[in-house]
Parts: sequence; structure tokens; C-alpha cells
Amino acid sequence: MARAARSGTRTDVALFVISGFLALLALVLPANLREAAAAGLRRSVVAPFVALQRRAEMSRTALVTQDERRTHTDSIALRALSAPAIESENARLRRLLGLGQRLQYGFIAAEAIHAGPSREEYTLTLTAGARAGVRPFSPVVAADGLVGMVQTVDPTMSLAIVWSHPDFRVSATTVDGSAFGIIAAHLGSGADRYLLELRGVPFRNELTPGTLVVSSGLGGVYPEGIPIGTVLRELRTTEGWARTYLVRPAVVPSEVAAVMILRPQRASAGVRSVWSSVASADSAARGVVAAADSIVADSLRAIAARQRAAAARAAQAAAAAAAARGDTTAAGAGPAPGASTRPPAARPAPRPAARPAAPRTDSAAAAAPRPATPPATPPAAPPSVPSAPDTAARPPR
Repeated sequence: MARAARSGTRTDVALFVISGFLALLALVLPANLREAAAAGLRRSVVAPFVALQRRAEMSRTALVTQDERRTHTDSIALRALSAPAIESENARLRRLLGLGQRLQYGFIAAEAIHAGPSREEYTLTLTAGARAGVRPFSPVVAADGLVGMVQTVDPTMSLAIVWSHPDFRVSATTVDGSAFGIIAAHLGSGADRYLLELRGVPFRNELTPGTLVVSSGLGGVYPEGIPIGTVLRELRTTEGWARTYLVRPAVVPSEVAAVMILRPQRASAGVRSVWSSVASADSAARGVVAAADSIVADSLRAIAARQRAAAARAAQAAAAAAAARGDTTAAGAGPAPGASTRPPAARPAPRPAARPAAPRTDSAAAAAPRPATPPATPPAAPPSVPSAPDTAARPPR
């Protein structure tokens, strides 16, 4: 092994000496010879090394470009995934700004912070407290409608219960004021857990699905006209004097990020005109549905009338065909053998009975002779049954 090491060292020294000699020779050569020698070396000896270096540079550039492209693709995918959430949040903030413009005064904007999983369904923590003017029992609203009510107030934050809380109640009415009731949490299971109930509706009031339910203003906490939800269907209960309806809420608390807290003076002033567009849209939708129902009913009545007319025409045609078949059969049968072919003698038509003349009450009627009438024949008496003489019934002579 030592001999191989010495041999390798000698080879390296020899190559170094040759390279040094060639370098000195290139320096002392004239310029034209030096350029020709350099060109020959580049084409013969150095050419493979130059090609190898070019490939190495291309590979390095490709790796760097691939990393950049992968990073760019990942960033695009990340932005694409977050774009719907950002757009939805921007839309909610725009609607909230529009709500503030319609309210004009008497509200406090706050951010809604969701509590832990154990109370996430019932409460919201709001980033505004007593220093900002928040008071207990203040309504909490969003751009789409009612969220809940402030329950506890601290100096810098407050705690609000949402409509899914078991103790939540609000007096409600339909948008047209035809029916009243009490809104409470449904407290069901599954998908129905996040719905509301409209209780205590008089039995004479029947609500159709899609009817908008708003706060009635009764009770002094929630002003009149805040959207609460829309009617889904009627629930079957044991109460015979009132109806209960299942209501889909207008606001989902888990999707709320920012809210408006109404001050007492704004709540007392009323907010019916703030959500008037929602009410008008509901009225327009109900009008469209009613018009569509009337058009469908008219079409069904027209179709039924055409069907009845077609059935009557078919029945008339069938009766005429049956009568024609009967006449043809009678004509083909002919008279019976031995029967007379003379037509039957015409029977005289019966004379119409003479109407008795009205009795005359004047003197001419009294002087006119009366026609003789034949004596009426008394009816035959039934056979008499012998009985004891009734002397008491005879008058004395």
C-alpha cells in the first residue's frame, strides 16, 4: 500500500511539472501561436470539462426553478383555500357597515369572541363593556337579524346569551302582524337542535312555510321589527288551544364575528325601518308565491274543464253510435213472418181537458142560466152492522 501511495504521489508531481511547463511555454509563445494552441486545447482536452460544467449549471438552475415553482404553487393553493373565507368575512363586514349606516346612532360595535366548547352554543364574549356604554339586557343584533341579549357587563367586555340558550325568550309576530307568539330555543336533537320554536300562536292563525317572524316590541327589551327567522313547519303538540311552529333562525351564532349592541335610547326609538328591506323582500316573495299558486290553480281548473268537456263529447258520441247501431239492427231484422204489413191505424190524439171558467161575481153571472149537471150518484154505502138504537142522539119531537 505504501508503494501505491508513493506511485500516486509521483504521478501527481509529474502532472504538476508538465502543467507548469506547458503554462510557461504558452506564456513565451507568440500571440498567434498561443491563441491557436488555446483553441486546440479547448476543442480537444477542455471540451469534455466545459460540457460537464454546462450540464451541472443547467441541473442547478432546474433545481432552483423547481423549488421556486413549488413554493409559488403552494402559495396559490393556500390563497385559493382561504379566499372563500376571506370573501365571506368581507361580505359580513360590509353588511354590518350597512346596518350601522341604517341605524345612524345609538349602537356600539363589538367583536364577538366565542367561548370554550362547553358554552360555545349559548354565550358570546363581546369586546365592549360598561366604559363603552353597554348595559345589561341590551339587544345584540347582526346584519341579518337578532343574535341575543347582553347578560353580564364588565368594564371592558360583556357576556351575551344567544337565542340557543334555554332561558332565551322574545315576543314575536309575523311581519304582517297577523299572528303573535313567543320565540324560544327548540332544544331538539340532531339538525333540529339549532332551530327555534314559535309558541302560543292562536289556533285560528295558520302560518305558511316561509313566513318571516320579527320581534313584536312587547316586553320592553327587544324593539319591534328585528328579524328572528322564517317558519319551516308546524309542530304537533298536545295543546289544543294554540299552535307551535318550527322556525329557522336568521342568524347562526357560530358564524358571527362582529355585532352591534343597541343602546336603550335607540331601542326605545324603534328599529322597524332598519330591516324594512328584509320585510319588503319577504312580502314580495310571498306575493310571487301567491301569484304562482293562483296561476297554477287557474291552469288546473282549465285543464279539469277541458277534461270534463272532452268526457261529455265522448259520452255523446258513444250514445249516438249506440243509437245508430240499434236503428241499423231494427231495419235489418224486418217484420215477423205472418204479420200484417199494413201500418197500424193512427190513434186519435186525446182532446185536451177544458179548463173550467173562472166564476163570475157580477150580476150577469147571476142572471146567466146554469148548465144542467147530472145528478151525482151517491157512493155505495158499506154494509151496515146492527147495533143498539141510539135514542140519546135523536132530538125529541
